[in-house]
Amino acid sequence: MLALRKAETPDVAAIQALARAAYGRYIDRIGRPPAPVSADYAAAVTRGEVWVATDGADVVGLLVLVAKADHLLLENVAVLPSAQGTGIGARLLALAEEQAMTLGLAEIRLYTHVTMSENIAYYPKHGYVATHRGNDDGFDRVNFTKRLPGH
Repeated sequence: MLALRKAETPDVAAIQALARAAYGRYIDRIGRPPAPVSADYAAAVTRGEVWVATDGADVVGLLVLVAKADHLLLENVAVLPSAQGTGIGARLLALAEEQAMTLGLAEIRLYTHVTMSENIAYYPKHGYVATHRGNDDGFDRVNFTKRLPGH
C-alpha cells in the first residue's frame, strides 16, 4: 500500500538509487547526468525538504520541496521506473500542493530539462503552465508554474 511521508536519514541511499534509476535514461539526451542524479539528498533530508512515497518497505517515489518567500519550488519529483504510470507522480504533485497551501504559498514552480519531453508533456496535464526557458547551472530548462486555487 502506498504511503507518503517525510524522508529520514536511513532513506538517503534508496533516494539516491531512485534518482539514478529515474534519471539515467536522460544522460544520453543531455550529454551528462541530470542535476538530480548528483543532488545532495542527505543535506536535503536534514533540512526537511524531502518526502518519499513508499510501497511497503520500498521507496518508489521522491519529492523535494524548497519553500521560498513567494512560492514553493518543486525541485524534484521522481518515480522508480518500474512504478511509473501508477499514479505515484500525481500523488506527489498533490502533496506539493498541500504543502504549499499549508505554508500559505499561492504558487508552485518547477523546471525540467528541455530534452525531457515526457515531463514537458506531463506537467500541463496537472495544471502547470510553461513560463519560460533558460539556462541554469549549464542545463537548458523549461520553467513551469501553477497558481493554487483561492489565491
